[in-house]
Amino acid sequence: MKPTPTFCKTDYQFLRELILKSKNSTNAKEIGLLSQELDRAVISKENDLNSVIRINSFVTIEDVKANKQMKIQIVLPSSADVKQSKISILAPLSVAIIGFKENDQVDWELPAGLKTLKIIAVDNTAVSNS
Repeated sequence: MKPTPTFCKTDYQFLRELILKSKNSTNAKEIGLLSQELDRAVISKENDLNSVIRINSFVTIEDVKANKQMKIQIVLPSSADVKQSKISILAPLSVAIIGFKENDQVDWELPAGLKTLKIIAVDNTAVSNS
């Protein structure tokens, strides 16, 4: 069973606005999936989200089948830079893990096929508590 994503009100509202602004963009599939995730999300207080993946979180994830770990930062589309491991919130990988927390395991359809991703660590020190 898939865990339920958790968002703070600020991120939730921001992502809803981003979805509306991105209606005609090239990643319509990801936008639809992100919208579905927001529809089933739990809204929580900012200070309850220390280990939850948010916008600007640094995340260590593991591809369970390949036994490979990677570190990424989830950022706004305008800040995305794959060379610096900064992945857009609208990229398939970010949509797959946003709102989940350390030790959650998520099955997600990525361009490379169905992946089982385990969230190893979440660092929110770069996240501004607005």
